[in-house]
Amino acid sequence: MHYAYFCTVVASKKIAFQTLGCKLNFSETNAIARKMQERGFHTVEFEEAADVYVINTCSVTEQADTKCRNIVRKAMKLNPDAYVVVIGCYAQLKPKEIAGIKGVDLVLGASEKFRLPEIITDLTKNPCGQVMASEISNANFFVDAYSVGDRTRSFLKIQDGCDYKCSFCTIPLARGKSRSDTPENILKNARTLVASGVKEVVLTGVNTGDYGKGIDGDYNFFDIVKMLDGVEGIERFRISSIEPNLLTDEIISFVANSRRFMPHFHVPLQSGSDKMLKLMQRRYKREVYASRVQKIKSEMPHACIGVDVIVGFPGETDEDFLETYQFIQQLDVSYLHVFTYSERANTKAVEMPGVVPVSVRNERNAMLRTLSEKKRYHFYSQFVGQERLALMEEEQKGQIMHGFTDNYIKVNVPYDAALVNQLVPVMLEGIDDDGNMKAAVVSAAVNCR
Repeated sequence: MHYAYFCTVVASKKIAFQTLGCKLNFSETNAIARKMQERGFHTVEFEEAADVYVINTCSVTEQADTKCRNIVRKAMKLNPDAYVVVIGCYAQLKPKEIAGIKGVDLVLGASEKFRLPEIITDLTKNPCGQVMASEISNANFFVDAYSVGDRTRSFLKIQDGCDYKCSFCTIPLARGKSRSDTPENILKNARTLVASGVKEVVLTGVNTGDYGKGIDGDYNFFDIVKMLDGVEGIERFRISSIEPNLLTDEIISFVANSRRFMPHFHVPLQSGSDKMLKLMQRRYKREVYASRVQKIKSEMPHACIGVDVIVGFPGETDEDFLETYQFIQQLDVSYLHVFTYSERANTKAVEMPGVVPVSVRNERNAMLRTLSEKKRYHFYSQFVGQERLALMEEEQKGQIMHGFTDNYIKVNVPYDAALVNQLVPVMLEGIDDDGNMKAAVVSAAVNCR
């Protein structure tokens, strides 16, 4: 889980945003912020006193309620008179509970959140939080979104919702059916990002590989990949996450030969046990996952592959977990995102037998996180002594700035403001104590085509 902040400067009323969760949330927060700016609001950092605070929530873990409460409390300390709005997945699932949090004035559901500019007409605080959250079926329309102006990469939303029925997941309840943006609008937004100076675009959605649902025409995700590859001015595209059963050979082969799509894949696994995959109602077996990794590495030995995995799912025995551990250990993958299973209301998993003690879940999580560190170190080590292009970012820690290579190696170089948002040839020198790659700038930044 990460927190995302962004800021711009404007005039009358001040508004601040904080985003919990995924890249898709981040793109939507940014789109809403632009609409609020058009209404005359000035966007400021969340740490500043603002007239309005908007919190875009996530529902992936059981900490959603605690995190939401803490952020509301933080906003109230900054300005006790501020108007507080809560949106996002958690707001759709638990609107009444959120409305009861002291300081919350308005809760907007999935079909209402993009109407925030027209809904906010009076910033007088309410004694009780107002709820505007209709049934999720009312949200089955597509609203485009992209982030811009706050970092070197942009998150471009191309798909929303999910038709899968994974037994642990609340996302279909929070976001509705799978639906897509039109190819024409996606290309238009990509060209807008070119004009804004963005160098890297990450394609985002709930189930990105399911692209094509809900629009006219026979389009799929591969069609969009091919179209975007022809957009001049964007130096890099990345695929944020794609299900293994939707990651086809043709997509992998195209990326391997693309000028713009980077050799970086994030492919959810969730478990290396076929028994657990069946309980989770995933749409593949572990052999399918292994074949996807093998295909990627056969065409792009240098590719970075990230993995999502859940530990402590109901029914997961020590033997099942060990099967997952050994399966991942043998895979040629680069890093893991490890999630500890948490009970979510209105999911099939919450009723399943074989509940794993929380202490055991945490132990398994720690084991896989250690494995992830080993995987990342091994992956990085293969490239020490090589020269690669890195896109440098604004973020600075002391006299150090960082960037990412084409294959998603995080590099640290001495800070130089002239390098921000530039593709820079760097020599990879070695791995530091934080697991990042120390690098040296080889020459001046590479100009865009």
